[in-house]
Amino acid sequence: MSVFTAVADQSLCAPLPVLGQDVTVPLVTGGEVGYAALDYAASAPALQRVWDDVAAYAPYYGSVHRGAGYLSQLSTDLFENSRATVAEFLGCRAGDQVIFTRSTTDSLNLLAAVVPAGCQVFVYETEHHASLLPWRDARVTYLNAPRTPAQAVETLERALAERDPYGPALVCVTGASNVTGELWPVKELAAAAHAHGARIVLDAAQLAPHHPVDIAELDVDWVAFSGHKLYAPFGSGVLAGRADWLQEAEPYLAGGGASRKVARRTDGGVDVEWHSTAARHEAGSPNVIGVYSIAAACKALTEAGFGNLVAREQHLVAAVRAGLAEVPEVKVLSLFGDDAPRVGVISFVVEGWNSSHFAAALSAEYGIGVRDGLFCAHPLVRTLLGSDPQEAGECGAPEAEPGELSLNAIRVSFGAGTPDEHIERFLRAVRELVGQGARWKYRTEDGRCVPDRGAATQL
Repeated sequence: MSVFTAVADQSLCAPLPVLGQDVTVPLVTGGEVGYAALDYAASAPALQRVWDDVAAYAPYYGSVHRGAGYLSQLSTDLFENSRATVAEFLGCRAGDQVIFTRSTTDSLNLLAAVVPAGCQVFVYETEHHASLLPWRDARVTYLNAPRTPAQAVETLERALAERDPYGPALVCVTGASNVTGELWPVKELAAAAHAHGARIVLDAAQLAPHHPVDIAELDVDWVAFSGHKLYAPFGSGVLAGRADWLQEAEPYLAGGGASRKVARRTDGGVDVEWHSTAARHEAGSPNVIGVYSIAAACKALTEAGFGNLVAREQHLVAAVRAGLAEVPEVKVLSLFGDDAPRVGVISFVVEGWNSSHFAAALSAEYGIGVRDGLFCAHPLVRTLLGSDPQEAGECGAPEAEPGELSLNAIRVSFGAGTPDEHIERFLRAVRELVGQGARWKYRTEDGRCVPDRGAATQL
């Protein structure tokens, strides 16, 4: 009996329908196979429900706000109703604003642009670069990687106790790691931040697609996430939360939509009155399709029942972890240990393998799409791999040839649309590659490990 079968539970819900389930890809060894998309942490496939809702709306697409035509009015209603849907999905409080952006990265850069002068920002070195890097105009304190959730809280409390108690402060933390999938103690960190007069923003890019996120229950000040990780890949994101800093700051982008009144002055200049609503930071023509797709995804996940989705995903997590544990050469990366709760994001290294080589073989020989590299979380991956977190690194494969070791890792990630067969195939592929080696020759090309199409024979 396979590890996967051993942990199977027939009472679990079926995977949600997603686009791409019938896509086949060629194998370098010959023939084709159904593509196993196991790179959800980068971009999840679109839910069929999202695609259908967008397709139904597409003929009625029009510009939003101020348009007199029927399609413009319909699109405006859909846009603002989508805002209300997202607010409900996130459990927003009265007075919270929902601002539509391009992505989590855009959302956190927007927040970084509106923090008050002199704000001190506290961020763990374990963050994705979207959370780690935007705070260029603030005083930033980088916190060392904790090794337990309790240590994460203790580290933050010590740092906050030493800060200037009279200035503004902001804590930025992930909800679920994009490298290990481990859940962070968000509610406890929020309590620590507020006890020391600081605010907190939650990077929910990896949490929202896998687990309910409730702003009021977690008591965070802001939440940021991306549509393309929430089964809505149409180029939109969200920043939701407290309105005061957003209303008091200059617009993130200056232009139409953000301005309420514009008038020339007698001295030749321009006077501008900016909106105090979410429109203040939504200049330009909004991405109506992207916004509507996020709302459609929120509805689809809510109606499917997050409890059911979480239970099924935990079944997949258990299967992957148990299967990888059977291969001694595989080391799964973790900050908080084996018992830490986590979502469907697991990174690992394989003894004797360059991570890019292993990922390339999974793709070329088994039709499995995973990710390798440093996952835009360079200090964290360096720490997990036992190297200096201050050491410079690059995303993707280094110049090492296939078979040479590298300070990169392999990440497998999955979610609501992942069928059991994809997990079974992945675990079988890992066992075969470790036990028997690759069946094809590979070479490094433009920093990536790829099949050597000029190879005369298989290995």
